[in-house]
Amino acid sequence: MPHEIRIYVLAFLTPKELVRASTVSKDFYKTCFDGQLWTCFDASEFYKEIPAESLAKIIVAAGPFVKDLNLRGCVQVEHYKRAEVVVKACKNLINATLEGCRNFQRTTLHSLLRSNEKLANLNLTGLTAVTNDTCRIIAQSCPQLQMFNVSWCKHMDARGIREVVEGCHMLKDLRAGEVKRFDNREVAEAIFRTNNLERLVLAGCDDLGDTALQIMIHGQNPEIDVLTDRPNVPPRKLRHLDLSRCVRLTTSGVKALGHNVPDLEGLVLSGVTRLTDLALEPILASAPRLTHLELEELAELTNALLSEHLAKAPCAPKLEHFSISYCENLGDSGMMPILRNCTRLRSVFMDNTRISDLSLAEAATMVRNRAIDSAQLVSSPSAYPVVGLSLVVYDTQNVTWTGVREVLSNNVKIVQRKSSNSNPTGTAGQATATASKSVAGEIIGLKCFYGWQMTVDEHTKRVLRGDVAAACRLERKWADYMQANEEAGVAGANGRRRRRRAREAQLAHADEEEGGAGAVQGRRRARTAACAVM
Repeated sequence: MPHEIRIYVLAFLTPKELVRASTVSKDFYKTCFDGQLWTCFDASEFYKEIPAESLAKIIVAAGPFVKDLNLRGCVQVEHYKRAEVVVKACKNLINATLEGCRNFQRTTLHSLLRSNEKLANLNLTGLTAVTNDTCRIIAQSCPQLQMFNVSWCKHMDARGIREVVEGCHMLKDLRAGEVKRFDNREVAEAIFRTNNLERLVLAGCDDLGDTALQIMIHGQNPEIDVLTDRPNVPPRKLRHLDLSRCVRLTTSGVKALGHNVPDLEGLVLSGVTRLTDLALEPILASAPRLTHLELEELAELTNALLSEHLAKAPCAPKLEHFSISYCENLGDSGMMPILRNCTRLRSVFMDNTRISDLSLAEAATMVRNRAIDSAQLVSSPSAYPVVGLSLVVYDTQNVTWTGVREVLSNNVKIVQRKSSNSNPTGTAGQATATASKSVAGEIIGLKCFYGWQMTVDEHTKRVLRGDVAAACRLERKWADYMQANEEAGVAGANGRRRRRRAREAQLAHADEEEGGAGAVQGRRRARTAACAVM
């Protein structure tokens, strides 16, 4: 077989399969380690199972061909000698991920950067070898860099970021979480002048303050428009902004984003505890493309922000991910308008809030109406439902089992509606066969109180596989069990009978979760035994 055909056939194998195939014969060994098969080298998928010698041989053989290199978690190359082998072999890298390679020496890393001028994506998360000098080398040697990640690099600061921003004019994605000295005005001014960044991650940058953020958005001493009283500067191109855990930021700093980031799609402000409604109102009014919004641990937010601003904002029909975890002042009056108007929501985190069963019922109604409006309840018997909305409501004291049951009941109703639509005039036998395997549309995936979670997961599993009868049976027996437990705790007459019913309901529910038929034997007659006295 010609060598070219062998290469073509072996190109369909995974790296792990190539290493196994290399043990067949000497010819296979030589062919499997041909560099043309290793243009994309992702060692994170098999680094635990491949010997260090084989890994080094692959990199040396494929060095000139490798364009995508991922050594994340690859402990075999942590020794400095093996790292030097990688540097000498790889000269044409476009994407490089060295996250977690703790023993990468500084000189070795600098040599790798100098010899790869075509680097477009570089991930150096957590590397101790990264310093401001490293950033200077990147700015001089990698003019085509588009993504740069130096989060958790503790031996550098924002001055190195300034070098990269000013030297790499194609940079669009900058991730510098936990990097110090972002209060430097020169760094903020450099970010403002470039105006090329589409993603900016500054999570955990404790030094970032209001003044620095304002300079990043509208520069120093901008011209103020007389009519609108806003800075007259070009709008920023930011599409994703992460300012979580920047504890020095306040309302005056975050408010500067309003009317200056029209293309914003994702905003993360979790942990910026000093924010109020005034910080978010102008942002929501001027960001029509916003799809992801995280506002966790913001204790000063009120329900008025959600009901009067977010629910009526231009971004409401497009919002997909929303998180208000640990916002203890937010409840049903704020969330119900959101669930009613934001019809494209895919995930909502509401744990540790004041929401109640009303919000769960509103979410169930929204998902049911969305499935009907989008014509997802099709009549194909091979279509199965998917989780269209993920709700997280654990540690919410106002959510009871009746609200959880409302969600479970809604999931079953979607299936039953589909079953009836798919067989409007058929016989009972055909309807039963259809109900056993024909479901479509979207259901709700729920995370709730841990004592109920196993039942919710089992119910969701049955709905997803189209077993309507089993899902209904589980829901009914769980409801009987919960109701019997509530009755057993009530004082008064017939208490013994209520406790007995609670025990029987518990046994039936446990048997149903284990996949049994659910039948519970009647209580056996008590028998007294004779007492023998010796």
